[in-house]
Amino acid sequence: MTTLTSAGIEDRQDPPVNTHLVALDVDGTLVDHDGHMSPGVREAAAAAVAAGHQLVIATGRSYGAALPILESLGITEGYCVCSNGGVTLHIDPELPDGYEVMDRVVFDPKPALDALRLKLPTAKFALEDSDGVFLSTERFQDASFGVVAQAVDFERMRNAKAVRVVVFSTDSTAEQFGEAVRAIGLHGVTYSVGWTAWLDIAAEGVTKASALEKVRTALDIDRKYTLAMGDGRNDIEMLGWAARGVAMGQAPEEVLAAANEVTGTVYEDGAASVLRSLLPG
Repeated sequence: MTTLTSAGIEDRQDPPVNTHLVALDVDGTLVDHDGHMSPGVREAAAAAVAAGHQLVIATGRSYGAALPILESLGITEGYCVCSNGGVTLHIDPELPDGYEVMDRVVFDPKPALDALRLKLPTAKFALEDSDGVFLSTERFQDASFGVVAQAVDFERMRNAKAVRVVVFSTDSTAEQFGEAVRAIGLHGVTYSVGWTAWLDIAAEGVTKASALEKVRTALDIDRKYTLAMGDGRNDIEMLGWAARGVAMGQAPEEVLAAANEVTGTVYEDGAASVLRSLLPG
């Protein structure tokens, strides 16, 4: 595992008293499964920012697909955790692009790719490399990549340095896919199975929670003022990390079990309700 850092998360700030670090998953939390964000979520997020809280997007999406969410919420400064913790952005309107990559953690994907290809020969593979470029087999594309993936052969993919590997199979349910992955016994990586037969792989020990802890330290916010919201299996670690871990109402059982609070579903504006609970009065 290698950590590539362009600037390091090291600029400490003095937050207002009782400022919360609010970690927000995107898909299934801020936006529904059609990609729609409700006015209620936007308004609650804007009010939370105005009250002085630090809203940090923490998503499995790569940063090209995460940046439009920041724009939708009107967040122009702070941090953004992408690729399930593999990439952390510093958001600052004075930067040339409005952001910079502060931290990027890469790993050797060969062992995982080789094992998965043997176990799941019909699966599609994609890889986010150390330059933020996506490589894919069979012209595999997904909105979470944030860019158009380049179709390559498997050998090119296995020789890349990976931030994130995505595996997708149309031949299995999520449960069957998870069983197949566990049977392989992946080592040296962190992985999570999505709602469908979808697998996200990152470097060992890298999760949304590991990246958020670096952000929390940089912001000098007490752990008791941390809140996280999510609905997916890739949110389990950050729900356990936060002092207040909130699962969305539609989350699967293992995600609900990891949280200490459950809010409404994404279609009931559950995220907006929690954000409003941080407002004075």
